[in-house]
Amino acid sequence: MIHTLKTSSRAWMVVALLFVAGICPDQSRAEEAVTVFAAASLKESVEKIAAAWKAAGGTDVTLSFAGSSALAKQIDEGAPADVFISADLKWMDHLDKAGRIKTDSRVDLLGNRLVLVAPKDSALIATIAPDFPLAELLGKERLAMANVDAVPAGAYGKAALESLGVWDGVKDKVAQAENVRAALLLVSRGEAPLGIVYETDAKVDPGVRILDRFPETSHPAIIYPAALTTDGQNPRAADFLAYLQGADAHAIFTAAGFTVLATTN
Repeated sequence: MIHTLKTSSRAWMVVALLFVAGICPDQSRAEEAVTVFAAASLKESVEKIAAAWKAAGGTDVTLSFAGSSALAKQIDEGAPADVFISADLKWMDHLDKAGRIKTDSRVDLLGNRLVLVAPKDSALIATIAPDFPLAELLGKERLAMANVDAVPAGAYGKAALESLGVWDGVKDKVAQAENVRAALLLVSRGEAPLGIVYETDAKVDPGVRILDRFPETSHPAIIYPAALTTDGQNPRAADFLAYLQGADAHAIFTAAGFTVLATTN
């Protein structure tokens, strides 16, 4: 009993000191960094937005970028994220069904386009259409794509190639990467003559050039949903999610080539 009383007194003394210093426990938590898990294709844009948010009076933002599937699995296993931005609906739906996101916070934030890229100095030319000669363009080389069974960019790419009737001719020539940026790097380094990535990815890498866009009707709509996680405790996370939908973030996303779907005044 004596030990309990001493511990309780010590705890109250800490609280009292915080109030004397003008800091309440909730305020202290609010100043902690907001942790954001975001799809790899969002790296440059979200880094700029996080910096703008802090400059405008927000807190620090801790960012983690990877394939949406990898991030969703980490959140499902209890990783300490406050906000999740996926590159497709599938992985956000997965977390929603698992009770890992706050459903009422969920928004469809952005859209994107899928493109075929080659190294900057490549002489290859391609027009994407049904039955276009992708296998012939590759020859004995490989097509760089994100993992087609797990990563959104890879799944979109496979769907597009199937829709256009060329998947069977190249499925054994695919070099699958852990995320879309890793696939982009294979092309940028000249390790693959062609790759399928998001248009926004191609724009940030001077080592590649876009040969053509995939028809939007050839694959499911590319939608980036965002939401608060149920395990997230930072009260400023909701503010950051709102900031992602505001004018400053809108300008950054648009400049990067994204289509903004969710906005706030």
